[in-house]
Amino acid sequence: IIEGEWDDVFNTIKKCFEALKDECNRISITIKVDYRKGRVGALESKVKSVEEKLGRSVKKG
Repeated sequence: IIEGEWDDVFNTIKKCFEALKDECNRISITIKVDYRKGRVGALESKVKSVEEKLGRSVKKG
């Protein structure tokens, strides 16, 4: 799952493809776009909601 500005997201997808294409005989990419005007930080808020329900952090690193 990737969240961000349109060009940044698609540049990231392109970089991932470029990194794989020399090593892979086949690459399948499925993209679903869910655009909501004015909505930012949806992934962070979802992670925070899960953490609150669990009563602990789920972040790695």
